[in-house]
Amino acid sequence: MDFEWDLFVESLPTLAAGAVTTAQLAIVSIIIGLLIGLVGGLARVSGLAALNGVALFYVTLLRGVPLLVTMLFLYYGLPSLGLLLEAKAVAILALSLTNGAYVTEIIRAGIQSIDRGQMRAARSLGMGWGLAMRRIVLPQALRRVLPPIGNEAITLLKNTALVSVIAIPDLLRAGTDIMTWQANTFSPFAGVALMYLAMTLPLVWLVARLESRWRVA
Repeated sequence: MDFEWDLFVESLPTLAAGAVTTAQLAIVSIIIGLLIGLVGGLARVSGLAALNGVALFYVTLLRGVPLLVTMLFLYYGLPSLGLLLEAKAVAILALSLTNGAYVTEIIRAGIQSIDRGQMRAARSLGMGWGLAMRRIVLPQALRRVLPPIGNEAITLLKNTALVSVIAIPDLLRAGTDIMTWQANTFSPFAGVALMYLAMTLPLVWLVARLESRWRVA
């Protein structure tokens, strides 16, 4: 074991800077992924064949292709189309699109788990499909989908480690750089693991609280 306490302590500021980049990428990607997932989930249950088909194609494609492949495809492929984006923008795009595909299916399943009679009852009272979905169905579905969406957020946070392959100075890249400069693996990566744990534990706690609260309610 090549653990050195002094190197571990010295590496913490550099790792903390990388952790900030990781957190920023995760937060932005989670928010965008939620918006994509909400639109995609509604499209999947809209009853319109064209919308459902587009959403199904998107979900099948993004869930079937590894995130790393998607990221590299966008990073190297977009410039050939004349789209020059910064590495962080590419990372957010790849993370958001992939996360949105999974959230789409979570929201679809949550909506379809609500008794269809509630939608029919709302429509019989004169509500349009959109109004009934917003006031009747979605509030109930939200209670059921938040825990799995929280789990997807945890997965996305950990998947941000992949952005290091496109030269983004995230937490993993910071640890890799220190390992290379200092010829020491265990010391910096102990810090990397602890910082990932520090970021994921609050999300794990929040998801557990939501599941516990709504299981009793």
